[in-house]
Amino acid sequence: MRGNGLWAQLRQPPGGPDARIMLLAQGVDRTGSGVWAAASVLYFTYVCGMDAGRLGLLLGVGAVAGIIGSPLAGRAAERLPLRGLLIGCHLLRVATMGLLLVVDHFAALLLSVALTCLAERGAKTLEMLFATRVAGERRATYQALFRSVANGGYAVGTGFAAIGLAVGSTTAYRALIVANALSYLLAALLIRRTTEPAGRGLVATPPAQPSAQPSSQPSGVEGGPEAVPSPWRDRGYLLFVLLDLPMCLDDSVLNVGLPLWLIHHTDAPHAVVPAFLTLNTVLVVVLQLRVSAWAENPRGATTAVGWYGVTLLASCLLIALSTGGGPLTASLALLAAAALVTLAELMRSVSSWELAVSLAPPRAKASYLGVAGMSQSVQKSVGPMLLTGVVMAAGPAGWLALGAVSTGLAAVQRRASLRRLAALEASAAAGVAVAVVG
Repeated sequence: MRGNGLWAQLRQPPGGPDARIMLLAQGVDRTGSGVWAAASVLYFTYVCGMDAGRLGLLLGVGAVAGIIGSPLAGRAAERLPLRGLLIGCHLLRVATMGLLLVVDHFAALLLSVALTCLAERGAKTLEMLFATRVAGERRATYQALFRSVANGGYAVGTGFAAIGLAVGSTTAYRALIVANALSYLLAALLIRRTTEPAGRGLVATPPAQPSAQPSSQPSGVEGGPEAVPSPWRDRGYLLFVLLDLPMCLDDSVLNVGLPLWLIHHTDAPHAVVPAFLTLNTVLVVVLQLRVSAWAENPRGATTAVGWYGVTLLASCLLIALSTGGGPLTASLALLAAAALVTLAELMRSVSSWELAVSLAPPRAKASYLGVAGMSQSVQKSVGPMLLTGVVMAAGPAGWLALGAVSTGLAAVQRRASLRRLAALEASAAAGVAVAVVG
């Protein structure tokens, strides 16, 4: 690993100067997002005076808007310059944050939060497209660098928010909103310094021979040789996205399941809860590059999918066992579970992106990735309710069931991905043979 450490890679990331600027912009963006994530619920509760019902509706509408934002951004990126779209998403977030400072009517706040979430998910999809265009085959390494930068940004943002929350005044809360908006503005200014990445969809590909055009369509895509494939008609790709939804549950396990289980079902001290996120942040920074190197190609990504299920099963087993001991035993079991959940998260983050790219046809990768990006948004809206209403309600058996189901679904996704990859490779080989004969 000599010469391939985090700082060396950040100085010379795959994709060159534009990638370095984009990583800086993403770090600034995530710092502001960390501020808002730590302060938003308290702001709406204590400054805006919302009750639990209205706050739940507000967050629910935001989650739905976020689900819509990803495919909309992917579709737009097939037709419009990616750089301009990304700048537009950040500027929209600046405007919606500013709107929060001047309105107090619930309907206006609802609109502001919905547009913020839509633009946020759209920006994340566009960042993914930008990175894959400029990083090419080294996209897994870029993803590892981005996750390290993002985690650092979130940590700085939540730390900054803690200062404002400690003050607790309306002015302090509004200052946090201004800081968040400024982070989006700075991110937009940084992105303006980049150049538009080449290609539509993802990466520029050499023009195919006319006779080889049908070979670029994977099995399950409707349309003739000149038709642009639609992800909504591609049953094989939709199966991948559907299976990817429960594969994102590690996020809810870490942020919702572990803290609530510790508080309500174990004798572990509550002071252990912040250690979950601290451990997660440290492990992501230390291990993300190593994991990405292991799963930097489609075959490696399918292997990571299989290990994801096994790792999540082991973490669920530890969570279930944490109820049987005293404070020390429960604390150690839950901290070990948090470490395993983080390892599962590292494998899923790399494999999910790599397969989302590799399983999509060359001519419509932006639209396909927009659909694939929905999985995280859906999980964020459904995952916490699934954990609290089903898994935790069933006690330790619920965690064991979650681990077993996750392992089974990971095996299914691995096999389905391998079949689709084989079909794509066979089609590409047939296309080359036709072109050579022609």
